[in-house]
Amino acid sequence: MAWLLVVVAGILETGFAVCLKLSHGFTRLFPTIAFAAFALGSFGLLTLALRRLDVGPAYAVWTGIGAAGTAIYGMVFLGDVVSTLKIISITMVIVGVVGLQLSGAAH
Repeated sequence: MAWLLVVVAGILETGFAVCLKLSHGFTRLFPTIAFAAFALGSFGLLTLALRRLDVGPAYAVWTGIGAAGTAIYGMVFLGDVVSTLKIISITMVIVGVVGLQLSGAAH
């Protein structure tokens, strides 16, 4: 259950990063409110998960999901440049996160 909280928190991290961009420096109301809601949800769920998980693997999964999710969202919906190197790099982040999660699961 704790890992599910980390995954959802990572997805919410993607939401707060995207809304941060869309807020244009907190000058647009809806994206600013959405940023705050996503950020509070993300940090809240991560905090709950850290009661049961080692901080290193949990934090790596959280940030990895957020980073990969934000990069993918940007390429699909915001017109960010898509390149082979970007796709390979995102894949490497995901592989690294899975490896850290698996290394933490043995304890």
